[in-house]
Amino acid sequence: MNFQVTGLALDKMKLDSPHSFLDSEEVEEAEDQQLLEPEAWRTYMERRNVLREFLTTDLSPQLLKRHHARMQLLKKCSYYIEILPKHLALGDQNPLVLPNTMFQLIDPWKFQRMKKVGTAQTKIQLLLLGDLLEQLDHGRAALDALLEAPDPRPFLAGWGLVEQQLADLSVVMDNFLAMMVPGHLHVKHRLVSDIGATKIPHIRLMLSTKMPVMFDRKESVAHQDWVSLRWFVTIQPAAPEQYELRFKLLEPRTQQECTQCGIVPVAACTFDVHNLLPNRTYKFTIKRAESYTLVYEPWRDSLTLQTTPGPPEGPAPRLGEPPAGL
Repeated sequence: MNFQVTGLALDKMKLDSPHSFLDSEEVEEAEDQQLLEPEAWRTYMERRNVLREFLTTDLSPQLLKRHHARMQLLKKCSYYIEILPKHLALGDQNPLVLPNTMFQLIDPWKFQRMKKVGTAQTKIQLLLLGDLLEQLDHGRAALDALLEAPDPRPFLAGWGLVEQQLADLSVVMDNFLAMMVPGHLHVKHRLVSDIGATKIPHIRLMLSTKMPVMFDRKESVAHQDWVSLRWFVTIQPAAPEQYELRFKLLEPRTQQECTQCGIVPVAACTFDVHNLLPNRTYKFTIKRAESYTLVYEPWRDSLTLQTTPGPPEGPAPRLGEPPAGL
């Protein structure tokens, strides 16, 4: 009995091939190595490893993803002016003047001007943060494409530019991280007028950030004619805060239904809204109560809930009885 084996010569050729046990990446690397002299190849691999290390540590996709998430959070935050004394006047033995006391000494008109400056500075800071983050995204994409380029010769020839890109992106990252924290407000004029011999410490104005107020979508529930609302702040404030809850009926059908709306001041993180219409859709928004020091609040959370249907109109027919009117 004779068995005919086909393809044996081809299999032997594959086994004899020097690349038979190499994966595709190793094959490509071996082909690239043939384009360079041994010394140039060693230099290429060293520089390639430097670039790879930068892209996996200093500018990794995971790091950029976290920065994007923080950027989205900053766009939802509220921004305030915080008044702090720099130091006491020389020789002053009085206790430190508290911020609440300082408000009584500050010129209201000048303070309103500073609030406008704070609003503009916050908007500019958020725009710059977005621009810096975009530079990091584009820079990483360009370097990643260079790392994956098939021909090593342009990589070696342009290494000086690559080094400059790495340095520039490091500076961009440093600027981005530094700008993530709101800073000083630049005061051109004194906010406190001279008031005789009273010694007033120099005032330092800072921009402070408060985390956004958000509805708890799992705990906020609609019933037939009322809703139970819950909200929270990611970082709990040191002192209790005041909130402003707004609600309104969507798509009112009569003039009277247009009155199904309101603004409710709340001193807690929970509230029940009663006397609503059954089987209707309402929109709720939550924010912090207005503050004298608020300079910018670009976002507020909203929630849409539908109340449950009410009981059927009229008495239900007993089992076995025809509906009324038949």
